[in-house]
Amino acid sequence: MTVITPPAGPADQRLAQVAALMADPARARILCCLLDGHARTATELAAVGEIGASTASAHLSKLLAQGLLECLAQGKHRYYRLACNEVGQALEALLVLAGGKVDAFQPSTPDGLRQARRCYDHLAGEWGVRLHDHALRRDWIRAVPSEARGYALTEAGTKALAGLGVDVLAAQAARRRRLACACMDWSERRPHLGGALGAAWLQALLARGWLKPELDSRALRPTRRGRLGLEQLLEGVST
Repeated sequence: MTVITPPAGPADQRLAQVAALMADPARARILCCLLDGHARTATELAAVGEIGASTASAHLSKLLAQGLLECLAQGKHRYYRLACNEVGQALEALLVLAGGKVDAFQPSTPDGLRQARRCYDHLAGEWGVRLHDHALRRDWIRAVPSEARGYALTEAGTKALAGLGVDVLAAQAARRRRLACACMDWSERRPHLGGALGAAWLQALLARGWLKPELDSRALRPTRRGRLGLEQLLEGVST
């Protein structure tokens, strides 16, 4: 979790600095757009802010410097999102005073790819994001502060995932890659689980017959039994 480091100076001056950043119409549109929890690229945020690419870059740099945003680099892309829950809570409070409403995020990815697909060798798409969030909520994985987007596997996670057929020992033995990490999902714009553990979990889902590969595509189709099993897992029902 990102911790905001406040600028030096009296509290009223710091408040004025943050308020001034939010007061700019383009920056306000960018912040409100990110309030839905989905990350976006600088190009997308420039369109949201109704500004050019260079102007958007300057605005994003200011928001990053103030600790309101964080940037996640993945491959050739850089995604921006709110730095922490406190930023979102402040924006929501201001929107209540302003009487405003934020539009819901609408993915444009084809449905087959959006639900489930391979991201290299681990699960991506809506189901990948939901399983990632479930693992965090159940304390199966924990963020490692010293490792960017890295996760440690807990004792509870080891037991639970092994019970789901995940080869945890093989994932832990993989020496040339990270055990577990947050991988930004390009359709959901929220993280799914990457690393050796994410790959092992996908293999377990395929072995169980919960997911079936689509022919000539990275898309994965949840089977009827798989959809039921996944929903029960997310609801905390023994599978």
